[in-house]
Amino acid sequence: MNEKKKGGGALLGAAFLMATSAIGPGFLTQTATFTGQYKASFGFVILISIILSAVAQLNIWRVLCVTGLRGQDVANKLLPGLGYFVAFMIVLGGLVFNIGNVGGGALGFNTLLGIPTEVGYVLAGALAIAVFLLKNAKAAMDTLTKVLGGVMIIVIFVVIIVVKPPMGDALKNTFVPEAGVTNLFPAILTLMGGTVGGYITFAGAHRLIDAGITGEKNLKEINKSSVMGMVIATIVRIFLFLAVLGVVVKSADLIASDAWAANPAAAAFKEGAGEIGYRFAGLVLLCAAVTSIIGAAYTSVSFLKTFSKSIEKNENWVIIGFIAVSTVIMLVLGNPAVLLVLAGAFNGLILPVTLGICLVASQKKSIMGPTYKHSKVLLILGILVVVLSAYMGVTTFVSKLGGLF
Repeated sequence: MNEKKKGGGALLGAAFLMATSAIGPGFLTQTATFTGQYKASFGFVILISIILSAVAQLNIWRVLCVTGLRGQDVANKLLPGLGYFVAFMIVLGGLVFNIGNVGGGALGFNTLLGIPTEVGYVLAGALAIAVFLLKNAKAAMDTLTKVLGGVMIIVIFVVIIVVKPPMGDALKNTFVPEAGVTNLFPAILTLMGGTVGGYITFAGAHRLIDAGITGEKNLKEINKSSVMGMVIATIVRIFLFLAVLGVVVKSADLIASDAWAANPAAAAFKEGAGEIGYRFAGLVLLCAAVTSIIGAAYTSVSFLKTFSKSIEKNENWVIIGFIAVSTVIMLVLGNPAVLLVLAGAFNGLILPVTLGICLVASQKKSIMGPTYKHSKVLLILGILVVVLSAYMGVTTFVSKLGGLF
């Protein structure tokens, strides 16, 4: 009974880890910004990004969890040495993104409680580090991501009730966008890169592997956990879109304000629900940041531990070091805007590589085992996502790089 309960906790914990890793400070800002730009038509962007993200997640979770191998180990089995390259990309992208997550945590503390930004950096990093100082750190991580994920959903739902968004208009534009499908492509590609790029795709799958929920016999549980994660992430995406939409359709001048430029989500919540809405925005931002710090650090280090027994043995301390380094860099740099722009574009390049590796591996009996048969539908859809995300990654990276020099 205890083993069953423990397994169920890990399934839900993996789902929330994946979902909350995908819903970081950057995601909140992107969603608010694009909702302000495209209004109800942004519903279509969310719909398409959810479908594309689901294809990537289902393919990767199946391959990793059925084999019981982490992403870097699958890559090394496919081509010796490839796993080291993948691990390097994931850890580099995860580190730079984590610097931004620490910054998002400080902004959350400042919005919620008025705490100075420099102090907020330390508090955000310390809160995440405290989880991995506990004896049963992984169980604590599961619990915290579930609690903070639930808080985000409840708080945003309360704001929706207050602002009363135009539900009919949102539903119509989700399927027939007034802004035009082609005009929405940049937003689709940006949102997809920010929610399944880099380490995010692997967070939940690696958690299940650590919990021992692997092999074909557990395929039903693996699928269940991945779907739960996507449902949780989808709920937050839709709720946040509706909360911001309810404000921007009534306050046209808000988008041109300094408050919007500084923090779109907080500006929308304040406009729609007053001072309590502003504090709610801080709470959501803080929850998103802390869970993303935990997810980024845990998943990045999981890409290193199979290469070194020492890292595997001292996993929690390496994770703590990863978070501490992210926090110190944020303190020193203050606002690493250039690093974050490049990290976002860089992570866009990682998805087609890692998903492509998993798709090729799914067809290899030497990796998957003699009896496993990968879904042809998932394979075909996965190939389409690889092509689309590769196009997104290259064009975004080139444009961002060109804009910096």
